[in-house]
Parts: sequence; structure tokens; C-alpha cells
Amino acid sequence: MRIDILTILPELLESPFNHSIIKRGRGKGLLEICIHNIRDYAQNKHKQVDDYAFGGGAGMVMMIEPIDLCISKLKAERQYDEIIYLTPDGERFTQRTANYLATLSNIILLCGHYKGIDQRVRDHLVTRELSIGDYVLSGGEIAAMVVADSVGRLVPGVISDETSALTDSFQDNLLAPPVYTRPAEYKGWKVPEILLSGHQQKIDEWKHQQSVERTKKCRPDLLPD
Repeated sequence: MRIDILTILPELLESPFNHSIIKRGRGKGLLEICIHNIRDYAQNKHKQVDDYAFGGGAGMVMMIEPIDLCISKLKAERQYDEIIYLTPDGERFTQRTANYLATLSNIILLCGHYKGIDQRVRDHLVTRELSIGDYVLSGGEIAAMVVADSVGRLVPGVISDETSALTDSFQDNLLAPPVYTRPAEYKGWKVPEILLSGHQQKIDEWKHQQSVERTKKCRPDLLPD
């Protein structure tokens, strides 16, 4: 899978993808993450990528031309399944969305800045808009990190034990059950006996019940009415 990230601050995105699971996925050749500086496509002396908004108002707006030139260059090289703009007013990004995106071959993530991007980019170039939450960030780079990480780890082979991802929170609209490791007792605090029983069916039933109870308590909105 290939993920292209378009940004005006490429240095913000260098470190997060050079560690842990995503680094291993890239090393295996299963995941390719390419970062593009939108300023490289600015057609002016000072590499300006923003300007005042027509009609007035506070804040600057990212210009359409450098974004269009960057996207056009990439589209000339390969076909993209989705061109995604990260924006607070986009569709809420969920595990289900991550599962879908992980089945694709090539996606573009566009990071906004300032007061956003020229609406014509959204109308004519973008295929989908995603938000990681109901709050505003300084720019779309952090959101792009979140999307790329959550999608990249789902690409087959990136995680050595693929069944691990299948038991993550939200995969079945339930939060993950509590987990324990050695020692079995610490300061008098004991691991539930069922987990030490070796009876896998009963353990699985216990885990499911714990997931349901935890979801009821912490995220009842995930459960059917």
C-alpha cells in the first residue's frame, strides 16, 4: 500500500513513521509512505502557498494552484483510490473507515493549514474528507499521522500476528477487554482465575463479556439501542 501525504510542514511527519510497527511495515516493502512539500509546487518567487480570503475575514487560505499541481503530478504517475482532505468538519474517522482504507492500494492525505484550503480543492480534487475528532488542530499533519498509522498497521503482513489487530477496540463495536501479564499476583492484586484456567472457550466467553461491560460503562453509544 502507498500513502502520499501533502503538507507545508514535511519535517513534522518524518519521525512518526520511522519507528515501531510502521517502520517494520515500510522495511518489509508492504507499506510506502511518501511525504510531499506543497511549497515545492508554488509558482511564485517566495514559494507562497496561502493568500487572503475573498470577501474578507481573519486568517489566510491555502491556494488551489500548488495543491492542484502536486495532486496532478501524482495522479499522472499512478491511479489513486482516494484523495482525502483532513478537516475538522469532515466525516468522523472510525475503525471501520480504517479497515476500508487498508484494502486500497494508493491514497493521498492532504493536510490543511491556516483557515483551510480553497473550496475548489474540496469541490473538484478531493474524493473524501475525514476528521479525527470534534476539535481544531494547528494543521492536518497530526491527523494525517493518525490516519496513516491506524491504516498502515492493518495492511496484511505489517503486524506479524494479524489476529492481534482483529481483537483491537472498535473492530466489532466493542472496546477491548482488560489484559494482564506476569506476575499472576502483585501486592495482593490477582489476575482473574479464569485467565489462568487454560479453558479457552470459557476464557473467550469471559473476554467477550468484559468487552460488553466495558463498552456499556465507557462508550454506551457504540452499542445498539
